Amino acid sequence: MQIINLPFSSAVFNTSLQVGDIAYYANPSPTGGFSVSNNDPITKLGTIVAINGSVIQVLKPNGVATPVSGSYIMFEKNKKVNSSNLTGYYAEVKFKNYSPGKVELFSIGSEAEESSK
Repeated sequence: MQIINLPFSSAVFNTSLQVGDIAYYANPSPTGGFSVSNNDPITKLGTIVAINGSVIQVLKPNGVATPVSGSYIMFEKNKKVNSSNLTGYYAEVKFKNYSPGKVELFSIGSEAEESSK
């Protein structure tokens, strides 16, 4: 494995990009632009290890081709780290109504998954 630098012309502004995310790339089509079709493969590049202004550093496994200048770079969040579900044994919720009049609550919903087995 080797660390490669992906330089950009300006600072990386996507605030959701984090160290640990997975980087992918697609090379530009021969006709120009960044259109990706079924004929243009998307290649998994590796894990992002650092973000320094306008340079992203990626840990690239051996055997994976390095993107060319002008490749379209994209990323995927690490699902083990960026889980949006509740974890734990229980959750407690308290609702208060400060309205002087009558109010109705139509629905309450949540998402939870077992995390301690």
